[in-house]
Amino acid sequence: MSISHLCDICVPFECLEASQQNVKSTRSKVTPERLALLVLSALLAAAVVALCVTSECAQFSDFKKRFFPVMFFFFNIFKGDPCSKCEEGWEHHGGKCYYFSTNKSSWTKSRDDCRAKGGDLVKIDSREEQEFLRKKVRRIMKDHEDKFWIGLTDSAEQGRWLWVDGSPLNESLSYWKDTEPDNWGEDDCVMMGDKGDRYQKSWSDTSCKVSRRSICEKPAAKGQNKTVCVIFL
Repeated sequence: MSISHLCDICVPFECLEASQQNVKSTRSKVTPERLALLVLSALLAAAVVALCVTSECAQFSDFKKRFFPVMFFFFNIFKGDPCSKCEEGWEHHGGKCYYFSTNKSSWTKSRDDCRAKGGDLVKIDSREEQEFLRKKVRRIMKDHEDKFWIGLTDSAEQGRWLWVDGSPLNESLSYWKDTEPDNWGEDDCVMMGDKGDRYQKSWSDTSCKVSRRSICEKPAAKGQNKTVCVIFL
């Protein structure tokens, strides 16, 4: 029996959502790292027994030199580099999940739909996020009027723009088109999108009752890497 026949393993671990991991932690103290240690320890013990039974104990030293470095590599994968997970139909970017609706609704109805999905209308926190969304929206817009609601409104107080989490708009991170916001009539909600414009400024205000598509946002679930394969040659 050769060492290589003993030591080819592939250990799958699903990328579990954070909520699922929390449930597991309350039921059991067995973490993925500890489980991996148990699996690899059992394999090592089995290999030692098999080698000795077949009078190949002399090969153990060489086997150990191969085994332990890979074992430490195995644990480093679990300790660092957690994967992020988004549900089907959502797009992952920067640790968040985004849902670009296909149906058109009012701003309020769109927000309700986002909440029903476990998120909210998107809050844009950085220039990089604005650029990602602008490019994505431009690609999927069907025409110049096919714009998307974002989570910004001044419906509570005219001219005081607030995100859906209650935080005020940071003017250094505002991306109004040149003539916006015009605050005309009941233009209290913000949409984004310009099919032909390549500049970052793509926001405009309009009536919250207008039917538009929307962008939902929620944090990506965190978990461990899906699969770890360890092969001893």
